[in-house]
Amino acid sequence: MFFELPYGRGTLPLSVDDASLAGVLTSRIEEYDPHMDQAALVEEAAANPIGSAPLCELAKGKARVTMIASDHTRPVPSRLIMPVLLREIRKGNPDAQITILIATGCHRGTTAEELAGKFGPEIVANEHIVVHDCDDMENMVLLGTLPSGGACMVNRLAVETDLLVAEGFIEPHFFAGYSGGRKSVLPGVASRECVMANHCSEFIAHPMARQGFLDGNPIHADMEWAARKAGLAFILNVVLNGSKQVIHAVAGDAVEAHRAGCDFLEGLCVVPPVPADIVVSTNGGYPLDQNIYQAVKGMTAAEATVNEGGVIIMAAASADGHGSGHFCKGLQAGDDMDALMVDILSRGRGETTPDQWQYQVMIRVLQRARIIYISEADDALVRSLHMTPAHDTAQALELARQMLGKEHPTVTVIPDGIAVVVK
Repeated sequence: MFFELPYGRGTLPLSVDDASLAGVLTSRIEEYDPHMDQAALVEEAAANPIGSAPLCELAKGKARVTMIASDHTRPVPSRLIMPVLLREIRKGNPDAQITILIATGCHRGTTAEELAGKFGPEIVANEHIVVHDCDDMENMVLLGTLPSGGACMVNRLAVETDLLVAEGFIEPHFFAGYSGGRKSVLPGVASRECVMANHCSEFIAHPMARQGFLDGNPIHADMEWAARKAGLAFILNVVLNGSKQVIHAVAGDAVEAHRAGCDFLEGLCVVPPVPADIVVSTNGGYPLDQNIYQAVKGMTAAEATVNEGGVIIMAAASADGHGSGHFCKGLQAGDDMDALMVDILSRGRGETTPDQWQYQVMIRVLQRARIIYISEADDALVRSLHMTPAHDTAQALELARQMLGKEHPTVTVIPDGIAVVVK
């Protein structure tokens, strides 16, 4: 079979012998026909909010409005969503002072060029946009104690407002269950300390902190608590297909609308594992495969179906390199994955270090399988992170055969590792 894997802003060809192919894991998102164009789906969701009055009604009498928007690492179609939200707010209160707060979480700040690409020049020129900084403690407000025991510190602009709104998109998330909804607040506009408490080693290791699980997931429980405490009143979230086109949208109450979106997605993206010696996965292409840090997400889909001691081939362009110095340092602390994991799990909830969660998950993957990494990143960097570099799929498959000592190993292909829930 021949595949075109999403890779950066383009695709990467992959050819697998029919005799070796164990299975192809794809969500049914690609088969779903919404019978409506993208703009109409967003408009319909805004006009029919779930568990909430329309946004224009909520905006009446609200002088200050903060709208949380995703950052440059997320493929949220803000050019479609943001004009609708702005229009509805101003329909309810033409004089509202609106701030768009970019939810960077603990990522680097979004650049002016990235903002223009995300929103378009008109919104950038005419709206007040602030990029969240998780380390700017002077602009954080303490909202209480999270169920995890950590201090819930959230950006002042999100707290000291008359109405808090968020855009976003819903996809499977490798430890929060699903993205979107409450994640706009935590980790989106929370302090680093708050994020680290929520992402503690105990919670990351929890059996319910996996793709597709919300109930019983302690990370999700923290996030939902923070969103409620911050007063997140209205969301507009979308579901995207592999081409990053909107196929579904939900709006309304931060909890009810989000759950409705997750239920819709669950019906399309859950797939059973097809065990194989080699599993090929991706991070869905740009913007989610900009660095190695983000690519851990796509690795977890492969982790759920690769044979113990097998090989994961991960294709992620990683034009930005590693994406996090803390992530690198954590992985480069030793060569014994079991010893590294013991050290991480010994840390209490208040002892989480920056990006510990990301390298904890990657170490867990490495405990199960070896990783061949196809990217534009420096080979020496890839090797330092306990992976084998490759630059095309043919080379990667040959390296995998050599590692396994098998001439005809079985292969499972996951064309988009962040679009499926393997369980």
